[in-house]
Amino acid sequence: MNVLTLLDLAGVAVFAATGALAASRRQLDIIGFLFFAVITGIGGGTLRDLILGQAPVFWVRDPSYILTCAAIAVIVFFTAHLVESRYRWLVWLDAIGLAAYGVMGAAKGLAATGSATIAIVTGMLTATFGGVARDTLAGEPSVLMRPEIYVTAAMVGAAVFTLATFGGAPVWLAAPAGFAAALVVRGGALAFGWRIPGYRPRPGRSEAELKREGVLRSDDGDKR
Repeated sequence: MNVLTLLDLAGVAVFAATGALAASRRQLDIIGFLFFAVITGIGGGTLRDLILGQAPVFWVRDPSYILTCAAIAVIVFFTAHLVESRYRWLVWLDAIGLAAYGVMGAAKGLAATGSATIAIVTGMLTATFGGVARDTLAGEPSVLMRPEIYVTAAMVGAAVFTLATFGGAPVWLAAPAGFAAALVVRGGALAFGWRIPGYRPRPGRSEAELKREGVLRSDDGDKR
């Protein structure tokens, strides 16, 4: 088993676990656990394969991915009550899945197109789509809407892998480097609140300022 296959399986398994944990927070039945585990586990990879025109998608070619998600769902169904802080486990497992899937998505994109840009984009989409689908279906605030770094971590991991590969690094070195880079960025966001400054709208300008700039005429203000 090569390092990319290992990251692929790890990404699916870890994301499936986060889906099952989300189901446990909603106190769903075993079918709900299976549904959330499968959707979260294979969602990002499915989107990646569809974008790259790879049909049938990976879990149709190899049903072991579905079976892995199902096994994870059953395990979490019977053990989730033993975990004290399920949300904390969820976000950290999600960080691991994001790092693994970001690299795998970039590798698939690079192999299919040879384009660094496509590789980074497919890495980001593969790493983030499953988590977004999970949060949306669970009625949780989406990971994309939270202030700490998320998509950027996937982009960093995919970019490190892609640039290392273009630089001639072997896969066994480029893949762990991309994984580590994404995990450090996302882990720092979770542990220390790292974030990128968000957009701040300009404060409304006064009538006097508008008149000085010629946007508003003096008689316009009198008509209001």
